[in-house]
Amino acid sequence: MSDAVGPGDLVLCVNAAPNHVTGRAVPLVAGETYRVIEVMDFACPCGRSDALIDVGVDFAWCQTRFRLLPKPKAQARPRRVSAPKETETVR
Repeated sequence: MSDAVGPGDLVLCVNAAPNHVTGRAVPLVAGETYRVIEVMDFACPCGRSDALIDVGVDFAWCQTRFRLLPKPKAQARPRRVSAPKETETVR
């Protein structure tokens, strides 16, 4: 996943289990989205991912806790409405 995730991407937390390295409670909330601040190419101690990501909460997290959300599609812009031109009648 490290090649697919980059800074600024949105990720969905799918696993808020206790930290698998220290056993401490995790301040992340399952079902919430987080914005990736940094991707660190460092193998997670669990051996399940090749990089850790920083989402601005506590410290670096294993990528197996997150799923990459699709990029937002372009927003629809209001279109210009063509109005009939007003003409003056000349006598």
